[in-house]
Amino acid sequence: MGDVFKALADPTRRTILDELTEHDGQTLFEICARLATRHGLSSSRQAISQHLDVLADAGLVETRREGRYKFHHLNITPLESIVERWLSTDRKGSA
Repeated sequence: MGDVFKALADPTRRTILDELTEHDGQTLFEICARLATRHGLSSSRQAISQHLDVLADAGLVETRREGRYKFHHLNITPLESIVERWLSTDRKGSA
C-alpha cells in the first residue's frame, strides 16, 4: 500500500492517472501530448516514462505491447483496498 501512496503523492502522476481515466490505453507519445496540450506540462518523454514506471510499480498502471507500441492502462485494484480499509460502510465503533 505504501507504493500506492508514494505514486499518488506526485501531482504529475495524478494527472497521468486522470488522463488514463478519461482515455485508457494510451502510448507514451499520446500521454505526453495530452499533458502538454491540456495541462501545460512540458516534461520530457523520459520524465513521463519514469512517472509511468512508478505508477506501474504501485500496480496503478499496466502495460500491453503491440508491435513497437506500448499501451498504458489504468488499474484501480490497488485503490479498492484503500477504500475498503478506511471507507467501509460497516465500520465498527463509528458514531
